[in-house]
Amino acid sequence: MTKKLFLLIAIVIGHSAANSFAATIPVGTTLVVQTLNTIHSNDRVGRTFTAQLNQDVVVNGKVVLRAGTKFDGKIESSQAIPRQSTAPLVLNLTDVVANGRTIPIKTVSGFQVQHVSMHGGARARGITVGPFLAPHGTKMEFRLAQPLNV
Repeated sequence: MTKKLFLLIAIVIGHSAANSFAATIPVGTTLVVQTLNTIHSNDRVGRTFTAQLNQDVVVNGKVVLRAGTKFDGKIESSQAIPRQSTAPLVLNLTDVVANGRTIPIKTVSGFQVQHVSMHGGARARGITVGPFLAPHGTKMEFRLAQPLNV
């Protein structure tokens, strides 16, 4: 009987402890991440990338995601076929690894990588030409499109 009671108490305490760390990050929260890969403007749509949180996310005075937390994302739009596409490079986060589990997330509007590669007269006229990239370590901001329960 004491073995069953001990097990029941352990389960209740474990469940309470797990719930005490649960938090909801609200819609619209900005997530600042840094890329862990180089992303090219001509990478194919659907290609995934990895990033890590650049600064803690705090909700109600409590840190719910620590800087360094890993995120996965994917390319939603690109110039994979340069002559046929003038689409901007648009990225979105797809999931986060928090508390030992992978949690799907949705960001809104995506992050558009600005084309900064300009040559000659194009530079003077503000016209961008040629492929460009977001190198490893590029800071990006994403906004949550739905609440994130961690």
